[in-house]
Amino acid sequence: PAGVGKSSIARILARDLGLAYLDTGAMYRTLGLRLDDVALDGDEAGRQDVMRDLHFQLSGQGDDSHLTLNGAPVGEEIRSEEVAARASRLAVLPDVRNFLQSAQQRIGRNTSLVCEGRDMGTKVFPDARHKFFLDAAHEVRAQRRFLQLQAQGRPADFKLILSQILARDEQDRNRPVDPLRPAPDAIIVDTGPLDMAGVVAAIKAHLKV
Repeated sequence: PAGVGKSSIARILARDLGLAYLDTGAMYRTLGLRLDDVALDGDEAGRQDVMRDLHFQLSGQGDDSHLTLNGAPVGEEIRSEEVAARASRLAVLPDVRNFLQSAQQRIGRNTSLVCEGRDMGTKVFPDARHKFFLDAAHEVRAQRRFLQLQAQGRPADFKLILSQILARDEQDRNRPVDPLRPAPDAIIVDTGPLDMAGVVAAIKAHLKV
């Protein structure tokens, strides 16, 4: 779920294992920026017209993994809470999920990956060798996001962040298409009592590296 630390953990694992890192949430966020409100909320034909001309690529590995869209780097402009909310709205749309899942599978056919996303183990890469589901209490995740925004010098309101996380969880866990849930063979890691190094160590213990 949102705010559990999956992006940071996946980046560290990719670096340590010498693999490419794919942030699938960045793909949804990027698409959220590309689509206007009409296409976002109801105009499937308009979405299809936009998506038909979009091509994601991944290059490099570890910290040097770079996601591009039509050759242009995906940057920090996608990291706002507003863009995250747009991405969550997109994530319930079957045509959007089909488009991005196909793009992710295409990337995975070309390179070995550490990838993170809510449907990686259940839908996109069901035959992956290793699957992990990270979780933590709502308040823990909100506090982490609050401190992250503060460290970046950006506005941070704990109550607002908590309400946004609760809303996103409700939407993600109960959506009819690819709801947020662990794969049957995923290892569940509670990140609440662990720092980042502890989570990485727990995962590596299962990988035996």
